[in-house]
Amino acid sequence: MNRLLADLLKVMTLERLELDLFRGESRDIGSPQVFGGQVLGQALVAATGTVEERVVHSLHAYFLRRGDFGAPIVYEVDRARDGNHFSTRRVVAIQHGEQIFNMSASFQTPEAGLDHQSAMPDVAPPDGLAPVESYYADLLPTLPPAARRLLELKRPFEFRPVEVPNPLNPGKLPPRRHIWFRAIDRLPDGEALHRSLLAYVSDYNLLETATMPHGVSFASGKLVMASIDHAMWFHRPVRVDDWLLYATDSPSASGARGFARGRIFATDGRLVASTCQEGLIRPAVR
Repeated sequence: MNRLLADLLKVMTLERLELDLFRGESRDIGSPQVFGGQVLGQALVAATGTVEERVVHSLHAYFLRRGDFGAPIVYEVDRARDGNHFSTRRVVAIQHGEQIFNMSASFQTPEAGLDHQSAMPDVAPPDGLAPVESYYADLLPTLPPAARRLLELKRPFEFRPVEVPNPLNPGKLPPRRHIWFRAIDRLPDGEALHRSLLAYVSDYNLLETATMPHGVSFASGKLVMASIDHAMWFHRPVRVDDWLLYATDSPSASGARGFARGRIFATDGRLVASTCQEGLIRPAVR
């Protein structure tokens, strides 16, 4: 397996300290704090470790404080309820004696029922599209150090935008975009694993959609951006090592906050998940 992806699986494998207590390590992806998707994915791994024969169908999370790369994160799971068909879990992530994150997640025994979905957007397929790194390669020397470091580091996922990005001069555009993504190597089977990794990667490329009508980009170094909350619904089975389309839009930005929504489709047109996120967006103080 690819080294970067193998390391991500290591990060997503938590140490069990007690029945409902877990500990995880972090990786620096170039951001000033622990990547929110990592904490989200690890919290889901912890919650899943207390549930049998049920899969997560929704989660709702809040990011409370910045995570510290240099310290482990402890995840405490509360078994709020186990019903006939559904289980609910609450997870608190703790560092240095303080909560940095909390999440509620609901799990369901698989069962049949009514089935419909919105149509997949008609966009170019991933084959033939350029990887996102190609749009930044020539610009890296001109970017602020923080943005350059974030973009230089290799990822365990590859991203191919449908709409050609212009990192330094994005212009004022409608707040909609489409990005294909997948893990850079094959992964073991297991719906719980793939849903946890989908939670991890769903934090990429979502909040930035709220900046598009304003002609600004995180790469400029002129914005401070951070996730405040993240919600996710898992509709159908998924594999994150196959191409997935992230169709995002932003209906609102106000009060130094941006709001964005996402729909995630498999190549066969199935809607596999939906996301919503609100995040801090404010001018950087020079």
